[in-house]
Amino acid sequence: MSRSDFVSVTIVTYNSGRFIKRCLESVLDQKYPFKEIIVIDNNSTDGTIDILEPFEDRCRIVYNEENVGFAAAQNQAIGLSEAEWVLTLNPDVLLLPGFIEALVTAGNLDPKVGTVCGKLLTMTATFDFPEEPTVDSTGIYFTPNLRHLDRGSLQVDNGHFRNYEYVFGATAAAALYRREMVDDIQVWGEFFDADFFVYREDADVAWRAQLMGWKCLYAPYAKGYHVRKALPGNRRALPAEINMHSVKNRFLLRMKNITPDLYRHNFLAITLRDLVVIACCILWEHTSLKAFPFLIKNWKNVMAKRREIMSRQRVDDEYIASWFSFEPVAKAAPKKFAAAMTRYKAARR
Repeated sequence: MSRSDFVSVTIVTYNSGRFIKRCLESVLDQKYPFKEIIVIDNNSTDGTIDILEPFEDRCRIVYNEENVGFAAAQNQAIGLSEAEWVLTLNPDVLLLPGFIEALVTAGNLDPKVGTVCGKLLTMTATFDFPEEPTVDSTGIYFTPNLRHLDRGSLQVDNGHFRNYEYVFGATAAAALYRREMVDDIQVWGEFFDADFFVYREDADVAWRAQLMGWKCLYAPYAKGYHVRKALPGNRRALPAEINMHSVKNRFLLRMKNITPDLYRHNFLAITLRDLVVIACCILWEHTSLKAFPFLIKNWKNVMAKRREIMSRQRVDDEYIASWFSFEPVAKAAPKKFAAAMTRYKAARR
């Protein structure tokens, strides 16, 4: 075994009793021997802890005394991990056979790839699958008005996401991160920004990684299922706290990562979207107004993070701007990825 084959699987649970058993079973069933599994529980009260106890002999499980948030708990798990690759998983993800191996095989082909994502399909909270396989995510992309969306979300999976491609970033529901990149893009010792608490922290990592010259690769033969709770069309069904973090983190993303050139180029689209968000908070979603006192209170701290990130920018403004589009952007990967996967599939027969 080489160091480049070893994977740390990191999972954060918080009242995840409906999902975590089947998620862990799908990870343990992977025919991939070079892995460790680390679970951080954020003080669950729904019986998750009882479900986790039988897995303690096969996983490293830490029980926090309070809910520190997804971002901080993932940082905690990553800090305990030792592998060259870190696979972050949500507890509501179910991996299909070969998922981990397919991601690692692809990632090892290019040292500039810092993130690898596969094809996630949708399933219900009861682990039922649609009659027609439906895409949850094949990577994330940003629009000019700074929305970040899942590529292919809710499209029927008819085989049109079958090629290796570079994408902007990966959803942390199932993202493989290279340790070298994790260490390289940390800010003040944090990979995920704990200020985000939950939601959009993966988009922040993706943007920061792109600024610092790392690539994200989509590997189509790594497949799994995901219960997607947060979608653009179901905002009213989400807890008020999640919606507040969504608003807060939209502005944190920009404050930390946007370059002046990108802001000037998309000023009108960004401003119009900002006005819509602020108006909705004032008129209907009053609980999300708490986002703005947080941003004001933490302005100096966020600006200090921004200065650190901008001082380490390694790509030009034109490259960053090329990723922001109202249609998903993907860039063709070298043919060596497809050739290597053909050899990999043949060897497994």
